[in-house]
Amino acid sequence: MNDFSWLILVAGGLISGVIAGLLGIGGGIITIPLLVTLGYTPVQAIATSSLAIVITSISGSIQNWWMGYFDFKRVIYLGIPAFLTTGIGVYFANKIPPYIILFSFGIILLANIYLIDLRKQLASKTENENTAPAFNPLLTKLGTGGAAGILAGLFGLGGGTIMVPLQILLLGEEIKVAIQTSLGVIVITALAACTGHTLEGNILFFQGIILGCGGLIGVQMSTRTLPKIPDSVVSFALRIFLGILSIYIFWEAWINYQLIA
Repeated sequence: MNDFSWLILVAGGLISGVIAGLLGIGGGIITIPLLVTLGYTPVQAIATSSLAIVITSISGSIQNWWMGYFDFKRVIYLGIPAFLTTGIGVYFANKIPPYIILFSFGIILLANIYLIDLRKQLASKTENENTAPAFNPLLTKLGTGGAAGILAGLFGLGGGTIMVPLQILLLGEEIKVAIQTSLGVIVITALAACTGHTLEGNILFFQGIILGCGGLIGVQMSTRTLPKIPDSVVSFALRIFLGILSIYIFWEAWINYQLIA
């Protein structure tokens, strides 16, 4: 790995950390395509991303704990089912062809464009209407955590892409609480995914640590500074970014498909 690649990894980790702290997601939407661009296989990118996410999520959760915004009870309720299902995602990540993994990841990115706006709408609704969730709280916590675990193992995501909107929609959580809880659960899912990928021999430890160190700095910045930026500005910029990124991932999926065909 040359010096230029090292700088790219640090910058990518920094950006992923900023997004992780701002939206309660693991940062895999940045680190995975970055690693693929640098020439690593999709499985290596997913596995190495899980290591970086461990470092980033722990840093962000410690920060939230110091600020008094970390609820262990909420994290455990979602974290246990997430931990139990992460292995399912790791298993299929090693069985599914790379182009299918990339194509599916592109779909996840497109879905996030909608979910970012949905989170804002749901947050506004829960603030104006103090209504109780319409679903069984235990079942929704199990389902939310379980789905997050599968995504963590399969796509190298911390699971926050689904945990945050589902907490708001099904559990009636306020958006900031959902983000803080999500980041805590990501510690569990990322640790489980990282362990599974380590046993499979998929992780590039040096690259993952570099990404994670960048993410550690980024998540500290976002948890302290970026929430002060107007939501509309952050939401608009991120939607544009995700749209461009999804196009690139679909292109990579097509190239991988052509190589197999």
